[in-house]
Amino acid sequence: MKRWVQSDDGSYTAYSSEYDEHYHSTKDGALNESLKKHIEPAFKLHAQKEHLRIIDICFGLGFNTLLSLHYRDAYYPDTTLEIYSPELDGDLVASLVDFPYPEIFEPYRNIITDIAMLGGYEDERTQITVEIADARVAIRELSGEWDVCYQDAFSPQTNPMLWTREYFADVAGLMGEEGVVTTYSTALATRLALHENGFHVYLNTGKGYRNATIASRRELAGYTKVDMAHKIACNPDARSLSDESPGL
Repeated sequence: MKRWVQSDDGSYTAYSSEYDEHYHSTKDGALNESLKKHIEPAFKLHAQKEHLRIIDICFGLGFNTLLSLHYRDAYYPDTTLEIYSPELDGDLVASLVDFPYPEIFEPYRNIITDIAMLGGYEDERTQITVEIADARVAIRELSGEWDVCYQDAFSPQTNPMLWTREYFADVAGLMGEEGVVTTYSTALATRLALHENGFHVYLNTGKGYRNATIASRRELAGYTKVDMAHKIACNPDARSLSDESPGL
């Protein structure tokens, strides 16, 4: 069961009774959270890319994908986009033709309709594929080298299988040396799972939104690196989530 909820920046998100969580932070705002925690850092860190390949985990209400289009059109009009997004809830995707999106998404109304009805959209500058599938299965079947992973699943507390070190091993296998993972989660277990898979971990912080995380195999300028050795030393009993953890 889903119900629309207005967040603090005026944009709407949804509440999932299945996971007992909202799809976005109502405090940060659905649009603002997507922009600050995913889209801005992803495009900033790939500013020279002519073709950007993005994995959007999970599609949900589509904010990350749609805002990627808006941001590309506004600031990187010569960049072509390829976006792949798994989403378990096909009924949710089909319902998005009626979702109260922010006005900036109005130019993409035809794209929203195609995604809801056909599962994707394509033109000379854009390719979007939304697959109704378990993200764990979908990621393992994906191939090629990708530039960005928007890690935006429900929280580790409610959807732990999308936050384990084994899951991030699958993600790492798809990321090139320049690849970037963005996520709202600052949990030590999440950062440990990223660190254990060879990612440098960085703090994404700024005015108007709560702290978030960026990870990459390359060293990133402009972000504060998290000292994982110090974190581990201060928290010797901390562990990343694992597929073998009790209850998973």
